[in-house]
Amino acid sequence: MRKQIIYQVLPRLWKNGRFSDWEEDSFDYVKSLSADYIWFTGIIRHATGKEWVKGNPGCPYSICDYYDVNPYLADNPDKRMEEFEALVARTHRAGLKLVIDFVPNHVSRDGASGIPTCGYCDYDWTDTLKIDYSHPETEGRLMDILEFWASKGVDGFRCDMIEMVPPDFLKRAIARVKASHPGVIFIGEAYGRHNYPLYLKEVGFDLLYDKSGYYDSVRSIQKGMTAEALTWNWQSLGDLQDGMLNFLENHDEQRCASPAFAGRPQLCYAALAAGTLFNNASFMLYFGQECGEQALQNEDYRTSIFNTDTVGSLRSPDEAVLERYRRTLGLAATPLFREGSNWDLGYCNSDSEGFNPKAHFAFLRMLDGKAALVVCNFSNHECSLTVRIPKETGLAPGLFKLNVPAWDYITIQVFS
Repeated sequence: MRKQIIYQVLPRLWKNGRFSDWEEDSFDYVKSLSADYIWFTGIIRHATGKEWVKGNPGCPYSICDYYDVNPYLADNPDKRMEEFEALVARTHRAGLKLVIDFVPNHVSRDGASGIPTCGYCDYDWTDTLKIDYSHPETEGRLMDILEFWASKGVDGFRCDMIEMVPPDFLKRAIARVKASHPGVIFIGEAYGRHNYPLYLKEVGFDLLYDKSGYYDSVRSIQKGMTAEALTWNWQSLGDLQDGMLNFLENHDEQRCASPAFAGRPQLCYAALAAGTLFNNASFMLYFGQECGEQALQNEDYRTSIFNTDTVGSLRSPDEAVLERYRRTLGLAATPLFREGSNWDLGYCNSDSEGFNPKAHFAFLRMLDGKAALVVCNFSNHECSLTVRIPKETGLAPGLFKLNVPAWDYITIQVFS
């Protein structure tokens, strides 16, 4: 799949928390980040206001009605579906596509749309009950739900915890929806890298989280692991790479600029470049990440999906950080970085002056006679290094002497 940029947002935490907040200025902001899709998290109606509900207004993954939207997102709750449909229309007029969640593993404890359950929950998800796939009515009801939302103009589904759902059901569901709505994409939340081939090649997902690859690698590099982990991950993925969805944050993870991860947003730039510019994997960012959000108000450094939290960086963004994100994502959206060929240069620079494979990551992107060299510095100090371009790339062999700031990257144009 061609590289896509996805912007994830909890609409209840955006401005006043209403569908109506998504007007021209909001869409222009997202488009300034070169996004193709907005993933509106927490649209379908979930449980709230009951003693077993986690937080207030509650968890978006404790669905109580698959055919409804959350009343608190509407200016007029009695017309909430009409307001959602208007949001879809405005998103499309803005030139963007819209993703919502599909939650196929569990429902809220008080049930959802008559879907059969097993009567117990997985892990500590005590506000849910696991869906019973042994019941003959389950598959048909869930497929009808997907068709219902696709018919309303939804362009994609981020599918929750797919490794806990029968893959045969997911395969049939994806095929059915794509037959009637060919443009709809399916994004899978997957964690076991050994399962990637199954979900991409057999089940039919368009994109999979690369949590156990890219994300775990850059997080480990931030804590001292070798930068060669990025090369190893790329090599291990092989032809699956274009189906990966890279990210530094989402609603389950700690903010990358927080003390629990990098510590400051400026220390995330090298990881951002590796995730957006290396190879053709897609990229997802979480609202506020581009402004330096640290979620310091929460002990776990996550923006809560259970309560009405704050994302203060959106109101007072770090403009320099926002500009760097815009510049990097703008590069990622160009044809050269969106669909060009990829050449990892680590193997031929291990003995180059100043180049340390444990801290430095270099690669080329090439397309139609154009080429760009990207060098990432995963270390605490500015580096002066030399990067060798070998003749095997098809470019003129040469040496480039560069200075790269700490935890940052540079990119320069090179010629054939």
